[in-house]
Amino acid sequence: MRSNPLTACYPVLVLLALAGTSRAYPEFQRAISLSSGRTVNCAMCHVHSDGPEGNAPGQIGHLSLAEQTELGRARVAFEPNASVKSPILNAFGNHIINSLGRKQFLELRVTPGELANRLPKDSDMDGDGISDADELRAGTHPLIKSDGRPWLLFKANLSANLGQILLMLAATVLGLWGLQHLLHGFDVATRLEDDEEADEPHNSTPH
Repeated sequence: MRSNPLTACYPVLVLLALAGTSRAYPEFQRAISLSSGRTVNCAMCHVHSDGPEGNAPGQIGHLSLAEQTELGRARVAFEPNASVKSPILNAFGNHIINSLGRKQFLELRVTPGELANRLPKDSDMDGDGISDADELRAGTHPLIKSDGRPWLLFKANLSANLGQILLMLAATVLGLWGLQHLLHGFDVATRLEDDEEADEPHNSTPH
């Protein structure tokens, strides 16, 4: 019995159809911009700063067949921890989908400001000491270590390096204390030597 070639292609066709309907969700971008007071573009979550629609690298029109298939898999990852990697999303965008699942993500379109509250609280993708949730609220990029509110970056760096700072401070204080006592010792020794030299003529016996 010969198999119908069209039947064999159905899974791929379905995935491509799903991929073709992919689009950005500007309500999240607007909510972040409104809460943070900063202008946020699609590069917060997408590979391309203009979003997924188009023919540039990182956009749907530029995807290979394998990438479109992967995009289709990502679009049906309704539950969390599906371990998918959408080619139109950057690492943070994929982290959102893998953490929440598309079902919960799409439900949040009604209340996009809640997205940050649903992210894992210990997630810090760029390792700058500021959680991804806080970066999202502040409108700073979760994948760029140098992009963050200056005060938050200062506190995070201070907290991360507090041990080294205290050791350096202690070493500096001890070093200054030791230097002060060393200079005092030199001063005392010099004065004693001067006193001895001053006393030598008085102690000498005349011929």
